[in-house]
Amino acid sequence: MYKRVLLKLSGEALGGETGTGIHPETVDSVVVQLVKLAKSGVEIAIVVGGGNFWRGRQGVAMDKVTADHMGMLATIMNALALQDAIEKKGVPTRVQTALSIPAVAEPFILRKALRHFECGRIVIFACGTGNPYFTTDSGAALRAAEIKADVLLMAKNVDGVYDSDPKTNKNAKKLDELTYMEVINKNIAVMDFTSITMCMENKIPIVAFGLAEENSIIRAASGEKIGTIIK
Repeated sequence: MYKRVLLKLSGEALGGETGTGIHPETVDSVVVQLVKLAKSGVEIAIVVGGGNFWRGRQGVAMDKVTADHMGMLATIMNALALQDAIEKKGVPTRVQTALSIPAVAEPFILRKALRHFECGRIVIFACGTGNPYFTTDSGAALRAAEIKADVLLMAKNVDGVYDSDPKTNKNAKKLDELTYMEVINKNIAVMDFTSITMCMENKIPIVAFGLAEENSIIRAASGEKIGTIIK
């Protein structure tokens, strides 16, 4: 089992089948696993997206910076929803944001985040990197490097990485293991290139797996062979 993990959750994952809003049953299934891991001694950080409310690329008719900042605000709503659900099950949390919103969350301070791990708290990072033009995947890779996570867990809506889109190609082949350079050279859609490069430079393995699979977060954090590993 990994000692310290960073879990990247898309906003759509929290929206259930529709991918919009907050789906309580889906959130609960995620939280139950996180609580079990935390109580077993795993240090957990989460980076959450905001696509169930707003994605920056939706704002095609507006300024890109404005649209991206709206997406960052959406991640805060998801972070607070996760915080509430986790703490109702008895595990303390802290939300840290890359944009300063002290009325609802702490600003991101690395030393504070590390102290929270020591105290058994789950730390939820919102607002990505805090900069427009960067995805929440970039935020996940950055935070994973900063906290020296043992692994970056990418919870997806498919059970791993395929050589083509399994939704459109019934013969698509699942890939159990890839190198960082294979992802880059073959233009495989796992994370954006900035994120993959950052993980490669910091030697952070990535496990991409299906969130809907039973106990998938626990299995991935336990080092079980699940989904696709990139290293």
